[in-house]
Amino acid sequence: MAPIPTSPTDPDDSPDAYVGLPVDRAESRARERGWATVRTLRPGTIITMEYRVGRLNFEVKDGTVARSWKG
Repeated sequence: MAPIPTSPTDPDDSPDAYVGLPVDRAESRARERGWATVRTLRPGTIITMEYRVGRLNFEVKDGTVARSWKG
């Protein structure tokens, strides 16, 4: 019998830890901590709302992460 597949999971990391960091430093840290995709957005950018495991979103204002969330 084939093994039961396991769903991928997000890294054990808090998105709040990235708020206030310069965007380049935040992106590097996120990749080091296992995030497969890092999406950088300007405030007010229209985005799709599907949840993607392994994706971390940054809303960036003046080169600094103002908001961060999973998916």
